[in-house]
Amino acid sequence: MLSVNPSFNLLQSNYLFADIARKVAAFREAHPDRRVISLGIGDVSRPLSPAVITALHKAVDEMGTAAGFHGYGPEQGYAFLREAIAAQDYATRGVHLDADEIFISDGAKCDVGNFQELLARECVVAVMDPVYPVYVDSNVMAGRAGEMTDRGWSGLVYLPCTRDNDFVPDFPAVRPDIIYLCYPNNPTGTVLGREALAEWVAYARREGCLILYDSAYEAFIREENVPHSIYEIDGAREVAVEFRSYSKTAGFTGLRCAYTVVPRDVRIPDGRGGSLSLNALWNRRQCTKYNGCPYIVQRAAEATHSEQGRREARETIDAYLANGARIAEAVRGMGLEVYGGMNAPYLWVRVPGGMTSWGFFDHLLQKAALVCTPGAGFGLNGEGYVRLTAFGSPDDTTEAIERLRSF
Repeated sequence: MLSVNPSFNLLQSNYLFADIARKVAAFREAHPDRRVISLGIGDVSRPLSPAVITALHKAVDEMGTAAGFHGYGPEQGYAFLREAIAAQDYATRGVHLDADEIFISDGAKCDVGNFQELLARECVVAVMDPVYPVYVDSNVMAGRAGEMTDRGWSGLVYLPCTRDNDFVPDFPAVRPDIIYLCYPNNPTGTVLGREALAEWVAYARREGCLILYDSAYEAFIREENVPHSIYEIDGAREVAVEFRSYSKTAGFTGLRCAYTVVPRDVRIPDGRGGSLSLNALWNRRQCTKYNGCPYIVQRAAEATHSEQGRREARETIDAYLANGARIAEAVRGMGLEVYGGMNAPYLWVRVPGGMTSWGFFDHLLQKAALVCTPGAGFGLNGEGYVRLTAFGSPDDTTEAIERLRSF
């Protein structure tokens, strides 16, 4: 009988960012004379860099010739980009990866959401709280989350990240099979030091867990003792998959390119007394369900690894970090606590006492025409906070700060 997947019936009716968009659209319709500035959804504002634009033009010209035309590419990504990633993103930090351990895609969000397909429905999943909603919703869709209760999803293991533990999760009382970690963190903007990350790798090795490590914002790290990759930790190759994106590193939110690292050392039980290569499984999945990131986009991504491309990307990220520092100063001037913004594009702001995160969102929108992201949308421990982003233009950031100060 034709029927919907029952797990989809369990999803909450609206996605967090869709709710925000609906509220902002209603405000704009009611107040057409007021210019809204968004410090909410983490889209970039600076244009693609000259190195990227040059590479795009060159690749487009190639595609217009018989000799340079490219049709279907390899589902795993072109060798020129995979090799550049291995050399520039990893070897420079003392991490050896082979190109066939790197898989190019059109977005880290897609990869993070899709990767759980490889794992049994019975696997127990642990997520940080607050958490990027995709980690939770994709496992709800897969039937792993149980039922929604007033304490969250009954089938998930939550790892509270609060000001009391410096936003570093403790090991769970219940052993999970899969652990989602995200650092620099979305939404809190906080980071995990080398010693703390090493403890999580040791835990996963000891308990037989798989870590799905989202490091989409690693290019924003400026502190010395903060790892850019989980593979900087000994033993991580055996227990971790890493996700990265060009969206925030190089402004590819509209161009779409990312990659996932699946070391050949990661093996999981096959349910029949043996084990399987996760690298081979992900390769099989991609070959079946994915036709590859476009050639011209991969050439553009390759350009970000050139000397010019790296310099331009760093200049862009430095500009966003400068925005974040200015916003943090303004928020502290309002007498509010703020975390993050130093090694990440996100700032986690504690709202005034007596207000909910959605209440503060509404108040900020109505009184100052500014958009934030309510922390409650990221989980139980997100209540009482809002997320601000540093992705605006310098002019918009200046005006937003003026509105915050008057607000």
